[in-house]
Amino acid sequence: MMVAALVGVMMVVTTLAVFLIMARLYRRFPLPFLMPALTTTFLLVIGLLAFNISYDTYMIGGQWIDHLLGPAVVSLAYPLYRQRHVLARYLAPILTGVLVGSMIGMASGLLFAKVFGFSEDLVYAVLPKSVTTPVAMQITSQFGGAPSLAVIFVMVAGYSGVVFGPYLLKAAGLHSFIGKGMGMGAASHAIGTAKAYEFGEDAASVSSIAMTLSAISGSVMAPFIVWLFY
Repeated sequence: MMVAALVGVMMVVTTLAVFLIMARLYRRFPLPFLMPALTTTFLLVIGLLAFNISYDTYMIGGQWIDHLLGPAVVSLAYPLYRQRHVLARYLAPILTGVLVGSMIGMASGLLFAKVFGFSEDLVYAVLPKSVTTPVAMQITSQFGGAPSLAVIFVMVAGYSGVVFGPYLLKAAGLHSFIGKGMGMGAASHAIGTAKAYEFGEDAASVSSIAMTLSAISGSVMAPFIVWLFY
């Protein structure tokens, strides 16, 4: 029991230490592929492989961080409340963007899965790829899929949005804070919202709203999307 506790503490401390170092590096060199969440994940995977540490061993401590996902879902109500004036002012474009973004995000995932002949577990895991992790896990579980796989697809969507999103927004000629915030929040959830802060506080506010509303709309629309395609 004592050994397990020590291993757990070591895993948590290592994770936080690597993240803080990568966050400092990103502040000095703010390049998209140096986002702390991306580089921390990459380095942890390399470290686990190098020292032959199994995923189960890492999760002795990792599960303590994982347990925070539940409260994180509830906490999504706070940024939505805090930015209620932004939501009220731009209600129509925000709601339209969220609904369209959620539908395209889920439908594109299912089409991708069908084209490549994914198994049922993978299909339900890729469905909520553009929804924040805790909600994506619940949506996947609802259909009998594997939540752990859902996490992987959420990470892929988040990281790819953070790395390529700014370039796509620039290429599309989207310069308004609403366009930037909606794009990052609806497509790349929390990681995209963190990136949106670099575009300004207004863009981050819209991104926070888009992320929260996407989680809500995704939970409601998921059964309909699955019924439509299957």
